[in-house]
Amino acid sequence: MGDGVLSIFKTRALVLKTQDYKENDKLVWLFSEKLGKVCALARGAKKGKSKFLSSTQSFCFGEYILYRGKSLYTINEVEIIDSFQSILKDIDSITYGSYFCELILIALQDEESNRELFKDFVKTFYLLKSKAVDVEVLARMFEMKLLDVTGYRFNFERCSVCGKKIATSNYISFQYHGGICNECERNNGTIISYPAYNILRFLNKTPVENINRIAVSTEFKEEIYKVLNIFISQNYAKKPKSLEIFNCLKGSE
Repeated sequence: MGDGVLSIFKTRALVLKTQDYKENDKLVWLFSEKLGKVCALARGAKKGKSKFLSSTQSFCFGEYILYRGKSLYTINEVEIIDSFQSILKDIDSITYGSYFCELILIALQDEESNRELFKDFVKTFYLLKSKAVDVEVLARMFEMKLLDVTGYRFNFERCSVCGKKIATSNYISFQYHGGICNECERNNGTIISYPAYNILRFLNKTPVENINRIAVSTEFKEEIYKVLNIFISQNYAKKPKSLEIFNCLKGSE
């Protein structure tokens, strides 16, 4: 791109976070279908009558027209598809919505496009909005989809050490990202219950929209949360905080 040339992009995107910038502007982090994660300037978005007032709110999903100057994208026009503002009326929904956004901010590089992850991300927000799913199980499924597409694919069908086919397992490897057969577990495995293993395998291979095909008890929700929390902590440079704080507050009630 030569000096003085503006590149214009039209893409669906969802607002991950915003930050006040100068007197009247905002910086808006978007997860977009075509461009991946980008930061864009919304001029005048802090003004009460700004055309960007609604479209720069947390979780807003829309068709964004962005143009790129020498160093920064700028939002030119927005057509809102779904504001997802109903999510902001419920503390559980706000927390999990913020957590999903935080995961994208932590796990993806800037302008790293991934259309399949984008689709799963938007589906996750529609399921969160519906209140018709178990939000904890939804979070575990999204974590697995994210780990998968960012290079940390799980293997629950074969031993992740020797490659032998396994029906289920009592062991999982944080090093090799998957199940381990009885012969390989001695030096490589961490014990996991059979039900938790089978739940992880189901979530790993099932489309997001089919999440209601499984029901998970409190005991096993806690177990799979701990397993995936370790995977996320060891594979990304930063550890997400929003859900951790929420769980601490719930535990102190």
